[in-house]
Amino acid sequence: MTELLHVSGGPTKPEIIAISLSKLDLKNGDSFFDIGCGTGAVSIEASKMVCDLKIHAIDAREEAIEVARTNFRSFNIENVTLYSGESSDILSKQPVGSIGCAFIGGTKNISRVLEVLAEKKARSIVVNAVRIETVVNVINKLKELGLFDEVLHIIVSRGAPLTGETMFKPENPVYVVVGRSAEDQHNNSC
Repeated sequence: MTELLHVSGGPTKPEIIAISLSKLDLKNGDSFFDIGCGTGAVSIEASKMVCDLKIHAIDAREEAIEVARTNFRSFNIENVTLYSGESSDILSKQPVGSIGCAFIGGTKNISRVLEVLAEKKARSIVVNAVRIETVVNVINKLKELGLFDEVLHIIVSRGAPLTGETMFKPENPVYVVVGRSAEDQHNNSC
């Protein structure tokens, strides 16, 4: 199995990726935006879930873009457009309706990013955060935009040896904040 190259701040743990992607409700042919893509781990997993996913990976760190590019090549992920720069600027250049779903793993300028995603009519948004202040900010902004759906607090513990037996060591908890368009909220309730 190919191993991911790493960059500071990542990659997102596989269990958190699985929950986050399940909340995005990806569809075949979706245009998927990975904001704060880091290693590209979330995009790589997303590409395994649906057919013909169009991946747009954004990070402000050039080092992260290079690591993601290498990881995409290693995992034979070809349907990717990489963007280096401020995500709200990059997103604002996309046509309205062209963003199916967005995963946000970086929180720089998060309020503006969420505003642009709302303007572009993104169907679903998932934000991963570790700081409670960020979580409160994201929930309030999604409510203001009429997009808030739910928030989860996820704690994963891994078994570790202790004197010949097993104990559990918790990973850092992660908050998963979900936003959906009003139309998508209605479709999910049927």
